[in-house]
Amino acid sequence: MNKNAADAAALAQELAVQIRMTPHEGVDTIIAPAYPFLQQCARNVNGVPGLHVSAQNCHWENEGAFTGEISVPMIVSTGATHVIIGHSERRALFGETDAMILAKLKAILAGGLTPILCVGETLEQRKNHQQTVVVAEQLENTICKLNYSQEEKIIIAYEPVWAIGTGLTATPEQAQEMHLVIRNIIANHFGHAHADNQTILYGGSCNPGNAASLFACSDVDGALIGGASLKSNDFIAIRNSMIAILVH
Repeated sequence: MNKNAADAAALAQELAVQIRMTPHEGVDTIIAPAYPFLQQCARNVNGVPGLHVSAQNCHWENEGAFTGEISVPMIVSTGATHVIIGHSERRALFGETDAMILAKLKAILAGGLTPILCVGETLEQRKNHQQTVVVAEQLENTICKLNYSQEEKIIIAYEPVWAIGTGLTATPEQAQEMHLVIRNIIANHFGHAHADNQTILYGGSCNPGNAASLFACSDVDGALIGGASLKSNDFIAIRNSMIAILVH
C-alpha cells in the first residue's frame, strides 16, 4: 500500500524506459501497483517486451455482493496479466486461509491470468524447525489440488515471513534449501518435468546488495521484491543481477 496515482504512473514509466533500453529475453519483470493504479500502469508499460503488470490480490467470485472486493474480470479489464495471492500479510492480517487461496487460484486461472502463489513460514515456525512442514501443507492445500495443465501456469514465491520488512534476509543456503523443498513437492505431485519448469521466486528483503548471491542459487529463479521495488534504480539493479547470472 504505497504511492499515489501520479507517483505510481511515474515509477511504471521509469521502469518501462529503463527496461526498453536493456531488453533480455530470459528475464520477465512484473510490477504490482495498488488496485486504483493498475490501468494507468498497464498503459505505461504496454508494448515493453518482458514487462507485465500484476494485481496484489483478488476475490474468487466474478461478481456479486462483495463490497470493496476486486474480481478477476475487473483485473483483466485493466490490462494486468498476473495476480499475487496468499501473501503472508493477507494470511496474517486478513485471515486468508488455504481454502480461500485455492478458490482464488481457480478463479485466476479460469480468467486467463497468471497466479503468483506465496508460501512461507513465520519466525516461530522456523525456530521450531517447522518450515518444511508449513510450506508443504500450504502447497498441499492449494497448488497440489489442481491438475497438470493448471499447475504449469502458476508461479510460486517462497517468502519467509520473518524476512519481510524486517531487514532480515534468508541466507542463500536457507533460500536454496526451501526452494529445493518446494521443487521436490512439485516433482512428487506432478513429475520432474513440471518441477524442472516450475518458476520459484524468493521474497524476503531482497535488495541490490544481496540479489546476486540469491540468484546464484540453482533453484532460485527470481525474486518477489517489496521495499526495493519502490525505487526504480534499486529495482533495475536487482533485475540486472538476474541478467548477469544468465549471461555468465
